[in-house]
Amino acid sequence: MTDSDGDDAGNPGGSRPTPDGDDDRTQGIFLVTAAEDDSAVLRAVETGQVHTLSSNPGVESGEIVEGTVAAEPPMRVSYRLVAVDSRRSVPIERSPEPPTTRSRDLAAAQEVGDLTREPRAGEGEVHVLTVPEDGTDDAVDDVLDDDEQLRERAARLEVDRVELRSSPGVVSVRYLP
Repeated sequence: MTDSDGDDAGNPGGSRPTPDGDDDRTQGIFLVTAAEDDSAVLRAVETGQVHTLSSNPGVESGEIVEGTVAAEPPMRVSYRLVAVDSRRSVPIERSPEPPTTRSRDLAAAQEVGDLTREPRAGEGEVHVLTVPEDGTDDAVDDVLDDDEQLRERAARLEVDRVELRSSPGVVSVRYLP
């Protein structure tokens, strides 16, 4: 199944110049990939563009920030966060619940290594990965190790949490409101 992220035209998660045409400002949804006392690094969740902030305005690693960054003169190689529309964290949890019947059916209908993405009823999305039965725990650990990717997708989908469920041969990643 193909990835349906597409381009960011009309997508609120896109990183784009501000409406006033100021190319030194970029508005979008960003994942804080690193945060120190005196700097931070933001990555636009739609484009992947990295913005190194010249100071840390109080953001924390792993946080999702919707706002505007502006290039710092004179060299314009670093940025500052000039507007924050919202900030939030996206928890990632491993659930003791098994995948839903629908997820197990999807997994059974595909080859090992295949991934199916489906919209959830309401908001969010479910990703179902078929894995070798004896490798399920390793697959769950691999998914959990890539927390930046999980948070970026949650930000693009505008959901509030990520839940992993598994049973032998099936890993379900649920992006939930």
